[in-house]
Amino acid sequence: MFKINDYILYKREVCLIKDLKKNYYQGKDYYVLSPISDESLTLNVPADSKDIQNILTKEQALDVIKSIKDVEIIDTDDKSLENTYKELLSTHNTLDLAKIIKTAYIRNQNRLNSGKKIGDKDNNYFNIAEKYLYTTLGISLNMTSEECKNYIIDYITNQEKEQN
Repeated sequence: MFKINDYILYKREVCLIKDLKKNYYQGKDYYVLSPISDESLTLNVPADSKDIQNILTKEQALDVIKSIKDVEIIDTDDKSLENTYKELLSTHNTLDLAKIIKTAYIRNQNRLNSGKKIGDKDNNYFNIAEKYLYTTLGISLNMTSEECKNYIIDYITNQEKEQN
């Protein structure tokens, strides 16, 4: 059981537990959650919901960051790509979010290098995955989303320099 002021993941959103309502509805306890992306919003969620997860520990978050460089890009045709993006978003797995980011980034860079516009589909899923990944890892590392993004970019850049 989580406590008031704990951070948790509810679906893909990092939320702060604001309150615990005992026997709130049909004899069940409910958490009052506030997503950090919109603190004006409150959600009443059954305490036994399968959609509630622990946030990663600092060590787990650092392990995820170390693994990002080895994440494979999605190898599928354009018609199935959106379904693949949706499937990966639904897993609630941080490395799946990294896979979306990496794939969309490479696809968009290839488009730009060919003189084409960035793809709306890739750009949309890139932004969604970035939001969830950097928020989730940032909470675990006591960083803002932007600080976490910069930390990951710096880490990957330094790894590439060391390999060359």
